[in-house]
Amino acid sequence: MKLLVTIVLASIYSMAFAQQKTTIIQTDQMQQAIARGAIIWDVRDEKSYLEGHIPGAINIGEVGSVLRDPNKEDYISTEQIQKLFNNAGLDVNRDIVVYGVRGNPYTYFGLYTINYFGGKNAQVYHDGIDGWKQTGLPIQKERQTLAPASVVLVAQPQLVVSNEEMLKIAQSKSVQIIDARTPDEFSGKDVRAIRGGHIPNSVNIPFEDNWQDPTTAIKLSKKQVSDNSGMALKNQTDLKKLYANLDPDKETVVYCQSGVRAAETAVVLKTLGFKKVKVYDSAWLGWGNNLKAPVADETFLNVGALNAKMAAMQNKINQLEDALKAKNN
Repeated sequence: MKLLVTIVLASIYSMAFAQQKTTIIQTDQMQQAIARGAIIWDVRDEKSYLEGHIPGAINIGEVGSVLRDPNKEDYISTEQIQKLFNNAGLDVNRDIVVYGVRGNPYTYFGLYTINYFGGKNAQVYHDGIDGWKQTGLPIQKERQTLAPASVVLVAQPQLVVSNEEMLKIAQSKSVQIIDARTPDEFSGKDVRAIRGGHIPNSVNIPFEDNWQDPTTAIKLSKKQVSDNSGMALKNQTDLKKLYANLDPDKETVVYCQSGVRAAETAVVLKTLGFKKVKVYDSAWLGWGNNLKAPVADETFLNVGALNAKMAAMQNKINQLEDALKAKNN
């Protein structure tokens, strides 16, 4: 009888979870995920993880560093990622919740990675370790391990847009293109490839605009605020206003510099009911460095000027080091 009751309760709980499941979750839903045995993936660097993480969370290092080539900022080989995931017990077919620091788009990049390699049951905890701590919940400092998995990762290319596809899309006004970079990157003032500017027909909605206070990162750097609470997501009403000029029924492609910031915007759009959302994974690095690709507000990287600035900076560093040595002697 006891076993029957347990099975019935588990069935009811599973049905309720399926009905209530959302992609972006809150702290109480994170607690529920832990209670039901979900894999909790902390995508921060190892040092931050060991200083304190959500109990039960696993970690394979800073997600942007361990899963991507440092130069091209593309994924390392699927075989390498598969080995990393399987060794960590990170089974993409299981129930997974991804978290990091509040507002950090790399959390969404972790979710995007799970989905890209076939996962269909993953969520993201936007407020992350900050939201967890602010609620007064306990943290764990010991490393958590899971039994190794043996999953074959299969990429899902239909979730992304290739360079060839993007060239066609840029010429078509039937697809909405969102540039999730900063206004300076969009205008070509901030050049982060061979060329600066933006893809023709794209609209600039920086991913930070999804936050309650888009200027939080700047305020933190200037010590104008004491925490990152402003990086919490806007409510659904305000998010709908932010994207009100776009059609949820049209195909939408999001891009940024390397696909990370775009991942956050893509998830937000899906929660708003946008039906056909894809990420241009090669992003501005792929587009700006392809001289055959058309660019609006085109600017070019002045390598000579950049080298001069770097040389001047190195000279200042050398002078400071010399001054410190002289003072210590």
